[in-house]
Amino acid sequence: MLTEPDNNASRLKRFLDILRCPVSGEPLTQADGWLTTLDEKQRYRLNEAGIPLFAEQLLSPDAAAQQQHYEKIAAAYTTNLEYPHTQEYLAYLDRVTLAAVGDSNLGTVAELCCGRGEVPALLGRRIGRYIGIDIAESMLRAALTAHAGPNSIFLQADATRTPLAAESVDTVVMLGGIHHVPARAQLFSEIARILKPGGRLLYREPVNDFVLWRLLRAIIYRISPILDDATERPLVYAETVPLLEKAGLRSLEYRTHGLFGFCLFMNSDVLFFNRFFRFVPGIRGITRASARLDEMLLALPGLDRAGLQVVGLAQKV
Repeated sequence: MLTEPDNNASRLKRFLDILRCPVSGEPLTQADGWLTTLDEKQRYRLNEAGIPLFAEQLLSPDAAAQQQHYEKIAAAYTTNLEYPHTQEYLAYLDRVTLAAVGDSNLGTVAELCCGRGEVPALLGRRIGRYIGIDIAESMLRAALTAHAGPNSIFLQADATRTPLAAESVDTVVMLGGIHHVPARAQLFSEIARILKPGGRLLYREPVNDFVLWRLLRAIIYRISPILDDATERPLVYAETVPLLEKAGLRSLEYRTHGLFGFCLFMNSDVLFFNRFFRFVPGIRGITRASARLDEMLLALPGLDRAGLQVVGLAQKV
């Protein structure tokens, strides 16, 4: 007896209960390589990897600019994450992110601007079902290669107009995605729309609350080919938390992490010399020590907002 292959296209059928047309909000059905509304007025093609391409038809100008940018730098972006010092500092950031979200079951999780799909590896068995959404096909293909669990799917779509039903998701996660979305109010409203009452948003993002980092980033974003100063904008507390709360998302935590160690070991896309750290003996241990030092420094009075990354948690009221 032949069994149906377990791929992204076949797994979509397990998510049709929460998939919706982002134009009309109608339920979707799957047939012959397409997702369509019941009246077939709206049709979304599946590519050869089985990824629905909602962004082919519905993409904001800002998202289109980011799509073009990320398709161009995808390979370099992936390479930068392979260095041992980058991996070690990311492991530290993962630990503080896990501490923020706690040990409870997270139910149905949507990772917006998912890139290579970091959340399945980070949150593991706490996830019931997982939907990864990004605008870059190349990133989604890499995510499919790395994470092909039976309860996970990947969709190409705009984070500000997701193909998900209202109140269908228990947890939304964004790891480095919010700062790529200029339309923050629209993004947070969309997150509030898809979250169930009491559902939570977990985020980890570049942050510009400290004046020194604002000045340095103003320069770096203009000279780095990896970064896009036209559409990327790190978070600041005074703007982010009010926008979250206006959208109906009560801020539970906003804590910054990463200082000088982050500058040295997490910027190989910007600092060329950083790439040579991978040849330094004991670089993993040096990176771990720098992360601990950063944590100690940020615990000093007056430096609690001086970090380069923020880990935040908000809850739909």
